[in-house]
Amino acid sequence: MSIGELAQTCGTSVSTVVRLCKSAGYNGYKTLCRELSIDLASQSGTTDDYCDIQPGDPVETIVNSVCANNIRAIENTMSVLNLDELEKAVAAITKATRVDFYGVAVSGNVAMDACNKFVRINKVSMSSPDPHQQILHASLLKPEDVAVLISYSGNTRDILETADAVKQSGATLISLTKYSKNPLGKMADICLYSSSSESLVRSGPMGSRIGQLTVIDILYTAVAGREFDHVKSQLDKTRLATAKKHIQFSL
Repeated sequence: MSIGELAQTCGTSVSTVVRLCKSAGYNGYKTLCRELSIDLASQSGTTDDYCDIQPGDPVETIVNSVCANNIRAIENTMSVLNLDELEKAVAAITKATRVDFYGVAVSGNVAMDACNKFVRINKVSMSSPDPHQQILHASLLKPEDVAVLISYSGNTRDILETADAVKQSGATLISLTKYSKNPLGKMADICLYSSSSESLVRSGPMGSRIGQLTVIDILYTAVAGREFDHVKSQLDKTRLATAKKHIQFSL
């Protein structure tokens, strides 16, 4: 519901709803809605439509479980995205001379994917899974640059050390974490969130990876769309260059 619809349904005024949100400790109605969304999403992790695999499960059950979990991760991420912060991130990356992506472990793979995407539209971009290399690259950033730091927990020591180097450089720091109060988010100029209910038995953070990749895809598409006249030639150039790597054959 919009705030107006909620007020009408409750038989009260919009200003009363706003006062209620603020008295409960939230900045406003949108913030309350995001908090409710993530709370419902985390509770849904105990239901059958968001479940972990069990020993001996048939392949059909595993297919249904993994696909349902990934779909839910995207839906949950969509529910916690702050469009105002997303707009700020797109604007910052669009103007940036250089945009780096940093993450470790699984988040490091997401960072590498992001770097590969933005290089295609001629953005100078660096990424490395090595925390020592990250600090080296981050220390050379300039105030007109952007660094996107990816950590689902937001409290990984290596990524926080990289964040320190970014802050000292004066570059804009964008964080991509789960929806929570976390150390990385507190350091960031712009905060983006993904959401996933990770099961304990699963062999890796599948859902969080899908959520992070979704946010990266949104950023890339938005920046490319905003600069389409400029990047179209770059996309054509990189597409033709990579096409040479494909073997041509006929049946």
